[in-house]
Order: sequence, then C-alpha cells, then structure tokens
Amino acid sequence: MEKLEKFKNLGLSDSTLKALKTKGFEEPTPIQEKAIPILLKGKCDLIGQAQTGTGKTAAFGLPIIEQIKEKTKHIQVLILAPTRELAIQISEELNSLKGDKKLHIVPIYGGQSIELQLRSLRKSVDIVVGTPGRIIDHIKRKSMNLKEISHLVLDEADEMLNMGFLEDVEIIMKSTNQEKRTMLFSATMPNEILRIAKKYMKDYEVVAIKKEQLTANLTDQIYFEVSTADKFDALCRIIDIEHNFYGLIFCRTKIDVDKIGKRLIDRGYDADSLHGDISQSQRESILNKFKGKRTNILVATDVAARGIDIMDLTHVINFALPQDPEYYVHRIGRTGRAGKEGTAITFVTPEEYRKLLFIQKITKAKIRKEKIPKVQDIIDSKKNRIKSQLDDIIKDENYSEYITMAQDLLAEQKPEHIIAALLKQSYKDVLSGKSYSEIKEISVDKTGTARLFVALGKSDSITRSKIIKLIKQKANIAESKIDDVKIFDDFSFITVPFEDAEIILHVFKKEGKGKRPIVVRAKKKKSKK
Repeated sequence: MEKLEKFKNLGLSDSTLKALKTKGFEEPTPIQEKAIPILLKGKCDLIGQAQTGTGKTAAFGLPIIEQIKEKTKHIQVLILAPTRELAIQISEELNSLKGDKKLHIVPIYGGQSIELQLRSLRKSVDIVVGTPGRIIDHIKRKSMNLKEISHLVLDEADEMLNMGFLEDVEIIMKSTNQEKRTMLFSATMPNEILRIAKKYMKDYEVVAIKKEQLTANLTDQIYFEVSTADKFDALCRIIDIEHNFYGLIFCRTKIDVDKIGKRLIDRGYDADSLHGDISQSQRESILNKFKGKRTNILVATDVAARGIDIMDLTHVINFALPQDPEYYVHRIGRTGRAGKEGTAITFVTPEEYRKLLFIQKITKAKIRKEKIPKVQDIIDSKKNRIKSQLDDIIKDENYSEYITMAQDLLAEQKPEHIIAALLKQSYKDVLSGKSYSEIKEISVDKTGTARLFVALGKSDSITRSKIIKLIKQKANIAESKIDDVKIFDDFSFITVPFEDAEIILHVFKKEGKGKRPIVVRAKKKKSKK
C-alpha cells in the first residue's frame, strides 16, 4: 500500500484503498487531493472547478461510496451528467471503485429501453447516474423517488447549461429533499451556474484547480499527415529512426490498443498493451517491465494510462487524436519532464485535420508539420548506430578472444571485404529496406471553407457589418476571413475558412446560455435526384 500512502492520508478506508490498488491508482490528482478530505470530514456542499480528465469521478465517487449504506431499499445518490456517454462512463467508474461494497449502481439515459430502466428501478437501486431529460421522464411517471437521497452531484454543469438542460436540472433539484448534500462540478463558472449554486446549495466550499497549461517547453510537438491505412507503417519508421525509443502510444479504443500492440510484437518490437480489461496483476507486471525498460513501447488508452508516472519517456505518440483537447495536454505532458527533452508526435488523417486545428486553438499549442522519415533515412540512422556500437567495443578493448581469427582472415582477404561480409552476416535484415511498406504522401486541403448558420436576421435589425462585428468581437476572427454574408428575415449565413470555423462554433456554443447556439454549422443542401 506504500504507493497509495497519499490516498490513505486523505482519510480513505482500507477497503477503498484495496479497490484503488485493483484499479492501478498510485497518487491522487489535484481535484481528488482537495475535494476528498472536505467530503469525508465535513457536511457542507461543494463546488469543484476542474477540467475533463482530471479525476473528478473518483473525487466525488470515493467519499460517496464510503458514506452511503448497503441495502437501504431506496435511491441514496443521484448523479446528473449532460450526455449518455458520460453517464455510462461514470456508472462504470463507480462500479469499479466500490470494491466489495454491495451497491447497485445504474445509468439512466434517453435512447435506452424505458422498460429495462423501470425493471431496474423496481429493484433496490443505490446510485442513479442519469441525463436530465430521462430523469424528469421518470419523475413524471413516479417511477423514481428522490425524496430520500443523501447526495446530489451535478457533473459538467457548464455542459448541461450549453446543451439547454438548466431548466430540467432545476426541476430535478426541486424534486429532491432539502437535507441532501449537493456537489457541483464544472470546468467554467458562468453566471447561470453560480445562480443555481446560490439558490439551491447550502453553505458550500469552492475547490478550483487551475486549467492545465502546455508549459512543456522541452516537448517538441510535431504532426504527420498520413492515411489511416499507413499509420502503423509510419509508427514503425518513427520507432526505427530513433536511437533509444522509449515511449507511450495512445489509441482511442481497447480494440485498437490490442491490435497495435500485437502487430508491434509480431514485427519484433519489445511492446506491451494496457487497457481497462487487463487484470491488476497483469497491469502491475506490464508497468514494472516498462518502468524497468525491459519493454520500451507501451500502447495504452487514456483511462488505462492514468497514474503512470515515468520521468524519462522520449516519445508520446498520438496514434489517434483524442476527442478532447484536455486529453492532448495530459498525453503530451508525460514527456519532456524533469529537464529532459521529449517529443510528442500526432498522426493526422485528412478527416482529422480540422480537429487538430481545434486542439491547437484551444490549447494554444504550436504543433509543426513534418514529413514521415524515408526508408533510406532510417537505414542511414541504423548504420550510424552500428558504427557507434563498434566504436564502443573497440574503445573497451574487450575482444582479445577474436584477435587470432581476425589475423587469419586478414591474411587471406582484403580488410574491407571481411568487414562487408561480417556486416552482411550480422545486419542483413536490419539494414534491409524490404520490411518497410510504401507510404503514400498525402496533403490536407487547408484552403477549404465552412458555411455557418447564424440565428439572427433582418427582423433582429441585423446587417452585414453587425454580423461581422459580432464574429470579430466574440471569436477574434479577422474581417477579411468572413465572406459571402447573406442576410434573410430570421437568419443569416456566413462563409469562413474551416480552420476558423471550429473556434467560432466553440465560442458560440459557450455563449448559447443553455439554448441552441446562435451560430451553428449550416446544413448541407440535399442533392436533387
């Protein structure tokens, strides 16, 4: 339990520490370090300001699991999330954190069979993780009683605001008992969120975690434009051209992790795979091998890589772009640490280029484009390594047992012929370019434009100059980039370079104040048959 000492110091029980060990946790994240003691010791409400991917679920989930009882035969906890994906994710995370405690945790969301949910709710459910719309549906059906809950959690409250769920959230909060403890987590704190906090929360403490910045000055960030089919061969080239590659390779899914890991092993690399389906004993074995550099390549998902703390990684490779800019920050922050230089490499397909631009804008990262190493460059690099290794052997003078044989060979053949023959015998496969497949050069069209719909028109006294001024003020886009402005009675259209479209859409999504954003992507015209 030595690795979990910091978790133990937060006041968590031995049974929880056992569950954390099984999960592979080692040290608490900043939000966990600040929130868990408050939630375990006091009875006040809590507002937590932290980004996605910072360990919020464990921050509120561990104290809740410790505090609620088994077999109460009523719902004890309600956790609201903006999307079904997040509801499922939180539910799975809590189930993995509860350890041996007998708690029934269910996700409730739209799109899932209502009959299935009704059957679940008729049983003894302790924790419900749900989306606002479907929770309200159950409240109206009287299939969900929230009058006895002890804890209410609003997760990603700003996203619920952006998606228009704020009114639903208030209806749900009014349906709960007043004695409950409320926890609100949000990346940002708009006025509407603060209003809800003041209206519905008792004395509350605020825990704010500074947004993680890309301060990894020693991390060289580059990207390669490559087709999906050529990603694996590009990965092999990058590994082979490096003198001492020691890196993490991030994939989006468990299936991809297994597939890439297996292909690397089949090609002769010292690689391992890590994802959520791997047992704790396997995980510990894999990490010990990687930390001891008995393997130099670890392929992992974002979730599985949590808690991995290795100071001297040379590379982090994004085999697939993360869904969220915050995850990009977390990934690349694993290299270029402790004063050592590191490289973060991202593979980008033409379809993903827009997402890369979005990540660059949000994280303010400078990610430069490079060309994938050519086969001859890799062979030249390998030759230099062989020369270096031979120089080291000669300097050590640890070859006396081979001197007599060398003299015999030199008496019979020319020196260069002998060395060439030895190199062929020892390095024929290593110095062959036949193991590398051809990689097609692709180029992303960066001149494309995007058509945007603006929910303002002549009836709102909107003019061309007013629309341009609005976009300039909100998204900091130059007037010269806003083109083909069309004003109609109730709406308008604009055209902008697609690299600027993502940032405009992101800004106006935040400005939507719980309703449909003023600016969205225009629907494509249906082709006439």
